[in-house]
Amino acid sequence: MSNLKPNTFPAHIAKTAIQDLPLTYFEGEVVMVDRPEQVAEAAAYLNQFTILGVDTEARPSFKRGVHYPTALVQISTQERCYLFRLTHVGLPVEIAQILANPAICKVGLAFKDDINGLRRRREFKPANCIDLQSIVCKYGIMDMGLQKIFAIIFGKRISKAQQLTNWESSHLTPEQARYASTDAWATLLIYLALKQTKPLSKKQVDALKQAEKEAQYQRQQEALARKAQAANNA
Repeated sequence: MSNLKPNTFPAHIAKTAIQDLPLTYFEGEVVMVDRPEQVAEAAAYLNQFTILGVDTEARPSFKRGVHYPTALVQISTQERCYLFRLTHVGLPVEIAQILANPAICKVGLAFKDDINGLRRRREFKPANCIDLQSIVCKYGIMDMGLQKIFAIIFGKRISKAQQLTNWESSHLTPEQARYASTDAWATLLIYLALKQTKPLSKKQVDALKQAEKEAQYQRQQEALARKAQAANNA
């Protein structure tokens, strides 16, 4: 008999509903790695685990076509999160090896973009890297943002207030450190919760995807109708 929990996740959650949820954040140990001599100890700890949550941050750009290199990679267990300041230590070879280790599952969100950014720092061949956006639909979740997925599964809100702060600053604030560690930790918790939940059948997933397409088409038609009405009233 399966010990998986029944699947009761809604497909979507409204932004307004998220604001009413209790705020949560990573309360474990946060370790800032901004000196090369700190890397070996961090890598030794992370190599003990078979599943890790990963996220990255870059300085935000407010100009079209301007992009900044990845400034931070966060790698989290349930108890401890390491924040590697790539502007200070580059992408250490030990961390690239973790990302390339097929024996360690790395979980992220929109992970391809994160991995590509890290590979610009140091070339490596990623292995066993799982993007939550590629699997949540198997559990009936159609929202793709981290905050919404977390809210759907846990009924709690994670803050995105620090997202557009400067990750290349000489010193990260406690608020930035909390935000960064929470995002990496959240991806890990989501993955672990999904693996304990019964997935939907392929037929159910296909039906949800079809309903999503139909809803999107309906929204597009309504937008066109509003545009046409506005033009007629001009």
